[in-house]
Amino acid sequence: MAINVDRLEDQLLQMSAAGAPGREFCDAISELAGTGRFAQLRDVLPGIVYDELWVRYQHDPAGFVADWRMLAHEMRQGFIQHARQRLTSLTRLQQAGNSASTPAWQEIQRALDGQQNDLLRAAFAMELLQLVEPAVLRATYLRECVVAAPSSEEADRYLDEATRCYFFGLFTACAVMCRSVLEEAIKQKLPSALGRLVRTRYRNAATLGNLLHEVNNNLQLTGIDADFPRVANQVNDTGKKAVHQALLSEDEARLCLQNARQALQLLLGR
Repeated sequence: MAINVDRLEDQLLQMSAAGAPGREFCDAISELAGTGRFAQLRDVLPGIVYDELWVRYQHDPAGFVADWRMLAHEMRQGFIQHARQRLTSLTRLQQAGNSASTPAWQEIQRALDGQQNDLLRAAFAMELLQLVEPAVLRATYLRECVVAAPSSEEADRYLDEATRCYFFGLFTACAVMCRSVLEEAIKQKLPSALGRLVRTRYRNAATLGNLLHEVNNNLQLTGIDADFPRVANQVNDTGKKAVHQALLSEDEARLCLQNARQALQLLLGR
């Protein structure tokens, strides 16, 4: 059965509009106030909150009801945008003092969602759904990386993470992880004597560049394919750019990952 991502997104939007945090709360206040049952709020609201709302209601009953209905509408219509803002607030630096411009409905919604985390849940669900089709397309550029000899569990995990970073659009992180893959794989491949020398020479902190220098100077000793240093150096160069110079493009990340996989095949045999 084909998976229709657009349909899933539509269903998520419908569920979000229906279950937006605070919508029922605001609807209930406007309904009770508009039908002369304001006193029933005393049983569900803290005393200080009830007293403040009562003062506002007495000042302008019609305006009070209209305002709370509008808040419910804004919570329903703006939920996805607010959810995305909630997630972004955790991923980027936030400047002090910006909270003054937060709309009242968002403050209420955030407070009511303090324990349920539906804002974050909706933001992640929408973001991950939107990643599906691009990730599928990126995956079509890759083939299985088949090798003759295993490396290590750590190398497999690094490769898995590098590949998933590429799938999900984390291109700079992908290149950084590609370097880690080759660093780990080379360390496992070095003969014992050379491995001890490298650990001593670089104080257990050899970079990929250091390891490639040692491999290139000891190709016969290591038995590593002569083409390996050339391909691995391309991965190292892209990884250094990712760390020290700039964010990478999708094409750069894909080429880096493909080179890393080719380097592993040269290192471990096909």
